[in-house]
Amino acid sequence: MKISYSWLKDYVDHGLSPEALADRLTMAGLEVEAVEATGPAFDGVVVGHVLEVASHPNADRLTLCRVDLGDGVTVQIVCGAPNVAAGQKVPVATPGAVLPHPKHPGKTFKIEQAKIRGAVSMGMICAEDELGLSDDHSGIMVLDEDAPAGQPFAEYLEARGRAARDVVLDVAVTPNRPDAVSHLGVARDVAALVGAPLRRPEVPLPEPGGEAARHVHVTIEAPEGCGRYVAMLVRGVTVRESPAWLRRRLEAVGLRPRNNIVDITNYVMYECGQPLHAFDFDRIAGQRIIVRFTRQEQPFVTLDDKTRHLPAGTLMIADAERDVAIAGVMGGQNSEVGEATTNVLIESAYFDPATIRRTAKALQLATDASYRFERGVDPEGQVWAAARAAHLMAALGGGEVVPGLVDVHPRPVPRRTVRLRLHRLARILGVSIPGETVQRLLTAIGFEPAEETPGVLACRVPSFRPDVEREIDVIEEVGRLYGFDRIPEPTHSALPVFTPREAPAHTLRRRTLALLSSLGYREVYTNSMMRRETAERFFAPALLGFSGVKGLVETLNPISQEMAALRPTLLPGLLQVMAHNRNHGQHVLRFMEFGHVYFRSDDGSYVPGYAEHETFLLALSGPRTGIRWDEPPRPADFFDLKGDVEALLEILRVPDVTMTPDHTPGPLTAYRLTVHSGNVHLGYLARLADALTETYDLKEPVFVAELNWQALVERAAPFLQERYAEISRFPVVERDLAVLVERDRPAGLLLETIRQAGRPLLQQATVFDLYAGPGIPEGKKSVAFALRFGADRTLTDEEVDACMNTILERLTAEHGAELRQ
Repeated sequence: MKISYSWLKDYVDHGLSPEALADRLTMAGLEVEAVEATGPAFDGVVVGHVLEVASHPNADRLTLCRVDLGDGVTVQIVCGAPNVAAGQKVPVATPGAVLPHPKHPGKTFKIEQAKIRGAVSMGMICAEDELGLSDDHSGIMVLDEDAPAGQPFAEYLEARGRAARDVVLDVAVTPNRPDAVSHLGVARDVAALVGAPLRRPEVPLPEPGGEAARHVHVTIEAPEGCGRYVAMLVRGVTVRESPAWLRRRLEAVGLRPRNNIVDITNYVMYECGQPLHAFDFDRIAGQRIIVRFTRQEQPFVTLDDKTRHLPAGTLMIADAERDVAIAGVMGGQNSEVGEATTNVLIESAYFDPATIRRTAKALQLATDASYRFERGVDPEGQVWAAARAAHLMAALGGGEVVPGLVDVHPRPVPRRTVRLRLHRLARILGVSIPGETVQRLLTAIGFEPAEETPGVLACRVPSFRPDVEREIDVIEEVGRLYGFDRIPEPTHSALPVFTPREAPAHTLRRRTLALLSSLGYREVYTNSMMRRETAERFFAPALLGFSGVKGLVETLNPISQEMAALRPTLLPGLLQVMAHNRNHGQHVLRFMEFGHVYFRSDDGSYVPGYAEHETFLLALSGPRTGIRWDEPPRPADFFDLKGDVEALLEILRVPDVTMTPDHTPGPLTAYRLTVHSGNVHLGYLARLADALTETYDLKEPVFVAELNWQALVERAAPFLQERYAEISRFPVVERDLAVLVERDRPAGLLLETIRQAGRPLLQQATVFDLYAGPGIPEGKKSVAFALRFGADRTLTDEEVDACMNTILERLTAEHGAELRQ
């Protein structure tokens, strides 16, 4: 939000320099990001004293003026103004001075020493329009008699409050301060900060009804979108260029002047924060205004001559025959003010912020009006803004304000009252502020505080502060106006000193990164948005055990097709990373990523109808290690990944882990293992399908593991606490067991059965041999296990034998295993 320093002074005499003002505003919560000078600097323009005026020998309408420029410098200047006379004090542009061009706004011209009809001219005596001060070109500008010759013209103007050069403060207004998107809004804060009165322009406010109500009829069919609509009429106006002072102010805040009627609506918007719209009243069919929602998609031509395709549900302003404006966003070409306009209808309304934001986003059309309506304008400021604009149009357009107004107000916004406890304020701010000071500060920014009981103020919140809802909001207002820099630093802390315990999710993530980094994996971050076709190809929520999923999450109005949907898995982004690294000469590809995936689902925890889950992805491809002197490179395989995942789950203490094979090929995986912890589905390990990896130009097999990180944290968190036990003083018993099973029977299932059957004496079970070949029946394989038994006593052979028999019986019953002789 750009704030003009000179414009601001119309409303409050703050007595601060631009830099000091910027500092005070920043400390009060309105951060000033930049302070920039605008307008002509009048370098080379000084006050001159006309000593003599003589006729030009070669021109009847020109005169030769001898002018004193101070410090004993006297020059001759040729002048064509009819009002130049000896004894006058005048502005003189000396050679080299650059002035604004009077006929071409935004352009400049340079003063040069010249010969005019044979006479030397050492500069130019200036008229007001040549200096950019007004449109007056009737004659030269005559200055006050006490102006000293040689004084810089900029200093002369500054001393008389007419500075043409301005300073603009670029204020970063946060979304919770809709009241500060105007000069009056900022001036209100400045007045409170410096203790000066706020000067709001006096405007006669008409009563509802009158002649205006007989000419204009307003109907609000969508009160949920439009809570108030005020209309006023100005007739007999002349549309022309705005005066110089108005153009300068609009240009200072970054607006391009158009004509006096449109410029006045923009001026009032930047003055008080209420967007206005001016219709050519003679182009409003039936003299009716209807506020309604569109029922279907339809085209509409806006003021910028572009055809917009409006979705159903767009809030519109219509007349008796057609739509004439997109409410709160932009007017229509079919009712705009033009050179032929003589009667103007002024719209001043309160539109629902969410409705306007939805429309602006759907149309990708952000305007100054939508910016303010989205944040919430003052629901009680419509009449003042309309009346202010109407009287300016009458003054600058030569028109007449039609008595009365139309004010349709179906949904008044009630004012809030918030109670402020002074002892609570002192406790929060750390300083005791007298109640009188608190009331003065709040009153200065529009609150109406009154002592309800001793030490308690009932504060009626102004209508232009929709962000103030609770006591803590009022405390913040008092704190920022009192000055956070005036609050003393605490000499002690009331908080107990303690060492915070790390959250389980952070602990598990830290351990994961530490382990996998040591194994050569590198963490990456990828974009959560992708093409819709890509998201559809990788849409497989069952792989991670997600239920109740109804579809993809698509973005409304994507910036590009590359961002049309949110990712349902981390796989596409990681495959792009692998392809990028492979194409740049990297062969050992080992990556990991934490990230969120998104689905449409009834199980959503944040937004109804949507679900967001954090997952973890591990991927490897290429050689297991780089080039080594002691052994040739070995391609990474599925068991390398499986070993890394098992090591990870073990160090995270995830209980009851089982991995079940699924050799069914699919569009994403050639084969995979499903990972469970107890009955909780954690994710999967897989070799990706060759057809998939080839689309990413990856020629070597790619192995991935994707885990539901949220589910993993919930399963592992209860077991995070470190537990230590002394080494047992009792010996362990080690036995080997070799069995014959079907060749496609996974060894992991056998291991899980052994661990279950061997409890509580079995401490460890591992596979140490796999064999299929001579001596083994066709279709069979031998799997050998190393078993370790122990207890808090010395075990007997009978106890171990009984446990071994139980294990063998379970293997036989569940897997058809035979003891290998």
